Amino acid sequence: MSISKNLRALRHKHGLSQGDVARKIGVSRPAYGFWEKGTTKPKADKLAKLASLFDVTLSALTKDTKDELIAVYDRLTEMRQEKVLSYTTLQEQEQIRDLASSKIRPLFPNQVYEKLSAGTGFGYFDDGAYDTVYSDKPYDYDFASWVFGDSMEPEFENGSVALIRDTSFDYDGAVYAIEWDGQTYIKHVYKEASGLRLVSSNPKYKDKFAPFDEEPRIIGKIIGNFVPIDKES
Repeated sequence: MSISKNLRALRHKHGLSQGDVARKIGVSRPAYGFWEKGTTKPKADKLAKLASLFDVTLSALTKDTKDELIAVYDRLTEMRQEKVLSYTTLQEQEQIRDLASSKIRPLFPNQVYEKLSAGTGFGYFDDGAYDTVYSDKPYDYDFASWVFGDSMEPEFENGSVALIRDTSFDYDGAVYAIEWDGQTYIKHVYKEASGLRLVSSNPKYKDKFAPFDEEPRIIGKIIGNFVPIDKES
């Protein structure tokens, strides 16, 4: 894989958004996004920070399988190069036949904003950054956000995408995105006389209570969720 693909794979492995990685190593989110796209490459000091963040060696982070294959090919004799080319051509033809005979499912892009918390709370859309991820069907929603944390499992899986409808409070027990005290949460919400009770699906988490005098705000109602599909799979 290339550096860009290595970065993307490691980021997903660690359950981080592009914004998370950018903040942790001290660069802008667009700059990091260009690295994953392969438009630019990180400099040595940033590579060191990325390797430390993902707990891998620099050689593992920068390993480029394509370059290695080309280097090996260049070291072969002409006769062996012809054998490699012949085998590669056969593999390409086989791949074309496989793709032609398989049913290719359409994928639909979704803009997913910085994560909401299903646990302790995180800043909400603090920089307007978003990732583009794919689903196997189109969804009707107003905006979407990452869900990190296990307090809403099994309803909302850690690392899934929450689909949010821009609406006010509807009824007790529905799941909403709530902004309160500078943080945001995904919780079952119950309206009480003096505030909103925020209840997790996971019983190991205690309820939270947001008094009305602290001005909790319903961001929107959660109308569904999905686990993104890897476009390259």
